[in-house]
Amino acid sequence: MAKLVNRVEPDLVMQSYVVEATKGVALVTRQFLRNLFGRKDTVTVQYPEDRRPYPSRFRGKHLLTKRDDGQVRCVACMLCATACPANCIAIVAAEHADRDIEKFPTTFEIDLLKCIYCGFCEEACPCDAIRMDSGVHTLPTVTRRDQKAGKVNLLELAKISTASQGGEHRAHSHEGTQHGQGGHH
Repeated sequence: MAKLVNRVEPDLVMQSYVVEATKGVALVTRQFLRNLFGRKDTVTVQYPEDRRPYPSRFRGKHLLTKRDDGQVRCVACMLCATACPANCIAIVAAEHADRDIEKFPTTFEIDLLKCIYCGFCEEACPCDAIRMDSGVHTLPTVTRRDQKAGKVNLLELAKISTASQGGEHRAHSHEGTQHGQGGHH
């Protein structure tokens, strides 16, 4: 059942918006004068000289991590590209010369204009290869081409990952640890 609404017929003053425009100008003027004369609680950061620290959960510019030997940690499993809702990650895989490593990315590219910085790629990665904890935000550029981060760009901020990666290394590093007795599970 519908509810009847009593509508007020607008008069000439209400239709002209003079009263509302005057209230808006008064509010802006009052705020301006408070900021200009004497208000000391205004929080203004003199960026870039003074910078606020990023929160610990800040999702910054992407980075690829490296193994202990300096090679890219990514095994080109495509899970990050599959999990990405913006479809901004493109990976081309190739066979690795080392028989212990199955694949590696010959091309790893993220279109930062499409990226929504959700962190799904980071969560989907089984080998801790892609991270968003660089603490650097993506800077604006003049061209769209400059907003595509390739493998070289992503490795510039690279860190050596402390997470263990599958295979024999994982088996040896967790020898003797059981669930609840140390180790990372």
